[in-house]
Amino acid sequence: MSDPEPPGAWLELPEVVLARRRTLTTLLFAQVLGTLGIGAAPSVGVLLAEQVTASETWAGIARSSTTVGAALAAFPLGALAARWGRAGSLTLAWTVAALGTLLLVGAAQTGSTVLLVLGMLGTGAGTAAGLQSRFAATDLAEPAHRARSLALVVWIGTLGAVVGPNLGVPGEWVEERLGLAPLAGAFAIGAVLLAVTAGVVALGLRPDPLLLAQRHTAVDAVPGGAPPVPGRAGLAAALREVRASPAGTLALTSLVLAHVAMVSVMTMTPVHLAHLGHGVGVVGLTISLHVLGMFALAPVVGAAADRFGQVPTIVAGQGVLVLAAAVNLFGAASTTAVATGLFLLGLGWSVVTVPASALLSQSVPARSRPLVQGTGDALMNAAAAVGAIVSGPLLAVADFPGLAVVSGLCVVPVLILLARARRTPAQRR
Repeated sequence: MSDPEPPGAWLELPEVVLARRRTLTTLLFAQVLGTLGIGAAPSVGVLLAEQVTASETWAGIARSSTTVGAALAAFPLGALAARWGRAGSLTLAWTVAALGTLLLVGAAQTGSTVLLVLGMLGTGAGTAAGLQSRFAATDLAEPAHRARSLALVVWIGTLGAVVGPNLGVPGEWVEERLGLAPLAGAFAIGAVLLAVTAGVVALGLRPDPLLLAQRHTAVDAVPGGAPPVPGRAGLAAALREVRASPAGTLALTSLVLAHVAMVSVMTMTPVHLAHLGHGVGVVGLTISLHVLGMFALAPVVGAAADRFGQVPTIVAGQGVLVLAAAVNLFGAASTTAVATGLFLLGLGWSVVTVPASALLSQSVPARSRPLVQGTGDALMNAAAAVGAIVSGPLLAVADFPGLAVVSGLCVVPVLILLARARRTPAQRR
């Protein structure tokens, strides 16, 4: 499976080199601020949902709204990027996230379930923006360094993923100073951070990396080479582009199933640990190890993908996911084993997601790349929502080992695609 877009001399032009550096710097800075801004949603947001709704059903809907919002936003953001460029698309997404976070302040103040759900949906746009920022890092990247650039943006999000959930502590100080309701302070801080993120992206992504790349990419300057239109037609066109490429099919399948494997187990791990008699301290440490596995080694994964190829790295990721499933299956009664399994699950997700994202980007023509990227993120988040919903009943029926088995089975379709590719010499990397 080879890169259909040969390296172009335009990538070495002084203006492109300068834009590449400016783009990566802007994305890294924005990713830190943005992930901090939305970081309170999975922690303080859960507490707010329980406080506002006083209903486990509505609290569950509110908790899943961020994932649903990310899924709904991903494809439109890709469509907007194809027409406006990355700056316009990402600025809009971070702005919507800022407004959604403000709605959560309102939900805390008024106790409104409607504001709570709408606010959590809005923060999902920030999740979608964070995901699509990794693709923006590849727009001007040299082919030999695409995975590395993408991985760097993924890795820098570790700061927000770790620190963001703890905004409740400084949020209490804000609540005292501004007279806000309990839990509102964290989201007030988040709204400011997200507004600043939108400004950083709007000002920093100049020239726009995607538009600059499109101007220089002569390989796609063919009749009928206009970007696919948004909406159902654009979605169908994006999926046709993926299906037409064995590499794209492998990449998209790997992305979605790795996400399902991770979310289905990770969502119910706190419940399983509670069944083992542990409190929030052990739960928090286990989830922190999981997040560490997801992000901390991303630059190493990116370097490996650039050095050894995306497909071999994806294969390695399948092995890590199977190992994680085995540890969770046979060590379900051991807290240490579960924590180890969650770390390996996060690492497997990283070892698959980084190279698969780079492979998806380079497997389709530049004109349709933003829509394909948006489609991939939409399917990832939709799968995450389904995985989160199904994992509860599955835990009740099959217990934690059953979840582990399901996560391990997620590698089977990917292995089948890899086997088919090996039988077709033209599809080898």
